[in-house]
Amino acid sequence: MRRIELTTETLMHAYLSGLFPMGDERGRIDWYTSHDRALFPISGIHVSRSLAKTIRSGKFRWTFDQAFPQVMQGCLRPGDNWITPEIIDVFCEAHEEGWGHSVEVWNGEELVGGSYGLAIGGAFFAESMFHRETDASKVALWALINRCREQGFELFDAQMMNPHLKSLGAFSVSTDEYETLLESAVMIKTEWGLRVYR
Repeated sequence: MRRIELTTETLMHAYLSGLFPMGDERGRIDWYTSHDRALFPISGIHVSRSLAKTIRSGKFRWTFDQAFPQVMQGCLRPGDNWITPEIIDVFCEAHEEGWGHSVEVWNGEELVGGSYGLAIGGAFFAESMFHRETDASKVALWALINRCREQGFELFDAQMMNPHLKSLGAFSVSTDEYETLLESAVMIKTEWGLRVYR
């Protein structure tokens, strides 16, 4: 089978079709979808008392689009990575084009957490997050969804459900419902989102 070149154009068409790339340890990239699609309400994540206390404490500060490559590197796991060097390159290219975005969480001058993803119209596709201190990834997700809501996004896609996302307020929708929500959201004009013409 002919290998499809991973470019930002390929990336855009894939996400508009409900697909996302994942690599393996050999560097091979395949395209996936989820029939139990995980979304977050654009109103925000579930904020526990302890998380609210952390946010109010001023321990962390957060920025946007200040360290996109570093956030992607932070999301790498010791093994069994789905984020390959090729995926890092193409997402960084999307960032340079203006539709790849990151949130960075800092403790002083140290990057301790973050998240990143792609924005098409009013749909944000969150890819991964990481933390080096307790609650830093939760603060990142909280700040990222808040920023998307402020810009008028209607869809915040977390792709595949897991217990951690569910505990933060994520919910599942069927493929048909997701496609309907996606088709509407990508047509919305936002500051962050790639413009789509259909």
